This record gives sequence, structure tokens and C-alpha cells, in this order.
Amino acid sequence: MKCFVIAMDKEAEPVLNAMKIERDIIYSGKRLVTGELYGERYGVVVCGVGKVNAACGTQIAVDELGADVIINAGVAGGLNGSVKIGEIYAVSEVVQYDFDLTQLNGTKVGTLDGYKDNYLPLAGGNYPLKKLATGDRFNDSETDYRLLTKVLNADIRDMEGGAIAQVCINSGIPCYSFKIISDIAKNGSTTEQYLQNLSLCFKTFSFELKNIIGAVRG
Repeated sequence: MKCFVIAMDKEAEPVLNAMKIERDIIYSGKRLVTGELYGERYGVVVCGVGKVNAACGTQIAVDELGADVIINAGVAGGLNGSVKIGEIYAVSEVVQYDFDLTQLNGTKVGTLDGYKDNYLPLAGGNYPLKKLATGDRFNDSETDYRLLTKVLNADIRDMEGGAIAQVCINSGIPCYSFKIISDIAKNGSTTEQYLQNLSLCFKTFSFELKNIIGAVRG
């Protein structure tokens, strides 16, 4: 079964509204939904915000729903001029920018213990490909911005994608990630942009859902 892992209920609504829902339960504090989506069996796990929630939700999708493909979708922040508000992008690779064993292992920022590279590969998709950075922070920090753009050369930031990718790699299953831009760094308050553009992002998600499914099928 292919399964969406999405942080928030409101982000998941475009998928849930398109599904013929057969089961909708709470399992280990996470909302699990299964049903038919465009003629195929799909699952949705609404995992909650942040890396731990994302990892738990993804593992539940694998263990409880038998997911053999994971699709992460939702809003994210842009970091440079290559992305636009309300537009959707596929993630080619992701790094956890708040994970740092540099002092201990001499590895680059974001390199997970036991890994050689800091960026983890994803399955891509039929949209412009971007590099994603994941961390448990939502802020306008200048320090974070310099790390994300000058050191890691990321295009987009979120709070779940890197953890979802890590679980998928450990489980040996493909991971797709599609991000819709709600805010762009250095364009004013991240929070104000995010709140102002959410409805536009959800419209984009609803409009692009069939194309996302097509990318995963392809």
C-alpha cells in the first residue's frame, strides 16, 4: 500500500477529501486513514509536527498499514529565489540541519550517525527538484539561514521530511516528498507569510493531487 505521511490535519484535507474512506482511527496518538484514492488503495497517517512525530508516523505506516511506498506532502518554507509562493516542488535529497556530530566524528553538519553523506536521497518526482533541509525549528534566525543557504545550499526547509526519509531508508522503501511553498526567507515575517498563504498552498495541493499520484505510479 502507498501511504501519505502528513504533519497536520489541515494539510491532509486535500487527500482525505478525495478519498473514499473505509477506516479512520487513532493509533498510538496518530490519525490513520485508509481507503480508495483514484482507484487505488491508499493510507494516510497524520503524524503531527516535528521530526519525532514524523518518524513515529512513518514507522506506523510501515508496520501497521504495510506501506511499501511513502509520500510526504505539505507546506514548507523557501530559502532562495528558485522557489515561489504557492508552487509545488519535488524533493531530490534532504538533510537534517539540526543534527550535528561534527565535533565528535568530524562529519559535515547533518550527517547521521553511521552515514557518510549528510544529504539523504529521495525518489524525486515530476516537478522541479529541490534540496530540502529539515529541523525542529520554525523561526527567522539569521544563524539558521546562513547554515541552510551558505553551508548546506538547501532550497526549502521543513520540520518532517528528513526524519521520514531516514525511516524509509532504514525500512528499504521508496520515499517521495512534495512541498508547496508557504513563505520565503528574507521576505518579511515567516509566520505572517505562512498564515497568509496557507489557503493558497492547500488549493495547489488539491489541484496537483492527481499529478502527485501519477508521479508515484510512474
